[in-house]
Amino acid sequence: MSIRVQCVNYDAIDPAAQARFWAEVLGWRITHEVDKESVLEPPEGSPEDGIVPDILFLRVPADETKSLKNRVHMDLRPTDQAAEIARIETLGGKRVDVGQDESASWVVMADPEGNEFCVLRAFTPEELASF
Repeated sequence: MSIRVQCVNYDAIDPAAQARFWAEVLGWRITHEVDKESVLEPPEGSPEDGIVPDILFLRVPADETKSLKNRVHMDLRPTDQAAEIARIETLGGKRVDVGQDESASWVVMADPEGNEFCVLRAFTPEELASF
């Protein structure tokens, strides 16, 4: 097949601020920024560079705030879930409840504009060995 995902798009009231938040969370770089859009890409020269889809933040009117649960969201897999949650909270992320129960192995969070994402548990050594 000759098709690939180029980017994942997020509507944003403030694309530049959203790009800065996600650049810090992911350790990615902002590669394009104009008034109405900002683009994130993986670090230059990393194994993900040119392979993983970019993230594009597009300006929407200020009265078009998020009001329902996302239909698409990112799942992040850290090596230390608690440390990453704490770090993301210092960047402006917040824990949110979307109906998950207490036995969930992931934590649902929201970025500064309220878009949910999940911070998954770390892989076990056995799971890592199977890759």
